[in-house]
Amino acid sequence: MRKLIVAPFIIFLVFSVGTTAVVADGYGWGFKKNTEHEVPEIGSYQQMLNKYNAYYADLSGEKNIYLTFDNGYEQGYTDSILDVLEKTDVPATFFVTGQYVESEPELVQRMVEEGHIIGNHSYHHPDFSVISKKSMKKELETLEDAVAEVSDQEELKYLRPPRGMFNEQTLEWANELGYIHIFWSLAFVDWETNKQKGWEYAFDEVMKQIHPGAIVLLHTVSEDNAKGLEQMISELKDQGYSFKSLDDLVLRDKLPKVIYGY
Repeated sequence: MRKLIVAPFIIFLVFSVGTTAVVADGYGWGFKKNTEHEVPEIGSYQQMLNKYNAYYADLSGEKNIYLTFDNGYEQGYTDSILDVLEKTDVPATFFVTGQYVESEPELVQRMVEEGHIIGNHSYHHPDFSVISKKSMKKELETLEDAVAEVSDQEELKYLRPPRGMFNEQTLEWANELGYIHIFWSLAFVDWETNKQKGWEYAFDEVMKQIHPGAIVLLHTVSEDNAKGLEQMISELKDQGYSFKSLDDLVLRDKLPKVIYGY
């Protein structure tokens, strides 16, 4: 059974493992949620991700967590989220759009100054699977320029495709343009600003789906996330999880593999 969930900044296509669903000319990122605290399986998507060095989770089995936030507009909660990250010494990646950078330059600057990574979520948030390589390049470079104007981050290297839409061509183009696709293995409906359910909802959703190597997708427009983040972090640390940055994940995978006995 397939379920299409449409949100302001993301489209999930949740599918049974082994099936592949096509939306327009692309695929909608998704998976069957796993509540057994294991990395969700993604069927035929895995081969594509491997080919183009894209990530949706850390598959090492280590109890690492990678916090990522999508920022398309500001609802007044990002400052408090940054306060919690600073207090708990937890790194994060913020995938921003052009609208966000132009409207909230001080927040983008604060993210960088406090050691977080800015990721590229495109300037205008189009579906990459239905535009040309030239248009995709312009979307990414325009966002790069906007970030460079308001912060000291020297380069953007991680890409979260708008609406979760992709195909093999966009994965290849991203590599050619110097980008690594970052999908996710844990998410829930947190973006409906007029339907917030209390911080316990966000906390419970994360605890229910958490697994070693999780790349967690959250939205900073969520009051639930802002109020529940410190509790999430505290509980996950108590459970033995460590919070890492995407740089840690990618750098580790680039290190030479040592085979003992040779």
